[in-house]
Amino acid sequence: MDIRNLPEVQPQRTWGWSARLVWIVPILAAAVAGWLMIKSIMEKGPTITITFKTAEGLEARKTKVTYKSVDIGLVKTIEVSDDLSKVIVTVELEKSMTPYLVDDTRFWVVRPRVAGGQVSGLMTLFSGSHIGVDIGHSTTPRQDFEGLEVAPLVTGDVPGRQFVLRAETLGSLEVGSPVFFRQEEVGKVIAHAVDEDGQGVTFKIFVDKPYDRYVTADTRFWNVSGVDVSLDATGVKVDMQSLVSILIGGVTFEMPPGAESDQPAAEGQEFRLAATREEAMKHKDLIVERFVMYFPHSLRGLTVGAPVDFRGIVVGEVKSMNVETDESNTVFRFPVEVELYPSRLVAMMKHASPDFLESDQQRLRTRWDQVVANGFRAQLGVGSLLTGQLYVALDFFPGAAPAKMDWTHDPPAIPTAPGLTEEIQKLVVHLSKALRTFPLEEIGTDFRTALRALTKTLEKGDKFIERFQDDVTPEIKQTLDDLRHTLKVAERTLEDGSPTQVELQNTLRELGRTAESLRLLSDYLERHPEALLRGKKEGAQ
Repeated sequence: MDIRNLPEVQPQRTWGWSARLVWIVPILAAAVAGWLMIKSIMEKGPTITITFKTAEGLEARKTKVTYKSVDIGLVKTIEVSDDLSKVIVTVELEKSMTPYLVDDTRFWVVRPRVAGGQVSGLMTLFSGSHIGVDIGHSTTPRQDFEGLEVAPLVTGDVPGRQFVLRAETLGSLEVGSPVFFRQEEVGKVIAHAVDEDGQGVTFKIFVDKPYDRYVTADTRFWNVSGVDVSLDATGVKVDMQSLVSILIGGVTFEMPPGAESDQPAAEGQEFRLAATREEAMKHKDLIVERFVMYFPHSLRGLTVGAPVDFRGIVVGEVKSMNVETDESNTVFRFPVEVELYPSRLVAMMKHASPDFLESDQQRLRTRWDQVVANGFRAQLGVGSLLTGQLYVALDFFPGAAPAKMDWTHDPPAIPTAPGLTEEIQKLVVHLSKALRTFPLEEIGTDFRTALRALTKTLEKGDKFIERFQDDVTPEIKQTLDDLRHTLKVAERTLEDGSPTQVELQNTLRELGRTAESLRLLSDYLERHPEALLRGKKEGAQ
């Protein structure tokens, strides 16, 4: 049989249900995996980068990001920047944090820290460091952040307001120093920096609610760091706010008496930070007049800021002290420039003339010329005998030499009068000259002669006393003994029950009866005067 002629068998392919079910499982697995992948991508939170100066305490895939002690993210990677100046930390956050990644959101590393008299972050000693978050209020989204090196003292969820203070120096203040109101701690200093022009320091403070409503446009701030001790004519003054302010400094504020505004100040409003309460509470003078004074003697003890006084009322202050020479450069003068505030004097006058604060320069000059012609002068006064501190006193001196205002000088010059110190110096010099011509040697010689004569007189007196004791004293002693004996006899005679006293009592009784008889006789004669001639009638009473 020829095999080639055999019929070819055609295989027939058949599919069973078992083979179809085998492929359903991987398809479903792939679908589930795809869904989980899509869900993971959809639920994945935002990834941001935070720049720090150092990665101290941070570990990739271990360090957490927390907000109010709740985990909201994890550090994924930590890399060094290209210029090696900082580290870049990549953080993956939960999706719910996406709306809060705005321009003013802040991040920092929570570590143990001591600042402003407070200790924070102690729990990180056991749990390790983590990244803290302060949610911002901006509407501008952001993905790259500059991390804070120090945790903020006040976070955005704390009620209150921030204000700006400007001062000449930093003093003892630091971040965390307390802010006081009537000795109650109501806020903190949260930042400070030197101004760009280098002329001062700017502070940012935070005042807690509800105390922030006491900060108005007229509020005054001053530094209360340490202990303020002042010595002036009124005595020693010691001012301190609290023990905390002594250690770490502090700021306090207060409304001045008679403040015009009671509306709370706006957020971020600027205020001046004074060095002392006295400086902060100074009246805001709207009218300022500048003058110069030339004192004939030393200015030792006079300082910039010293008060200008008119009979106990502070009407100005010293602004500067300089040195001038004449054209030949041989005579030195020491000008003292002052600022006068006429409104202070007017504020204390009950019946001030409406034109007292005259703005017309010609009338103002005329008034100054009149008061100077009446003896108005400037004089250096001693504010404290202990410290030798001087001040400028304005007053009238009727006996002062004639003088005039110098309006050609800029600023105008007020005539001066010698002060008490100069008068004392003149008196000392005069006494010194008088003592030089005083005949001390002659007076000493006469005094020694008088002493010799007095010594001789005393010697004679001693001899007289000795003689008196030898001659007269025995007789005086005998006389005193006789007198003492006589007194004793009289005492025995007059003592109770003695014969003399009994006889004396009987005699007094007889005198009494005699006096009674005389009284009866007198009464009878008064009724019957004829009895002196005729005698007593029988039966008459």
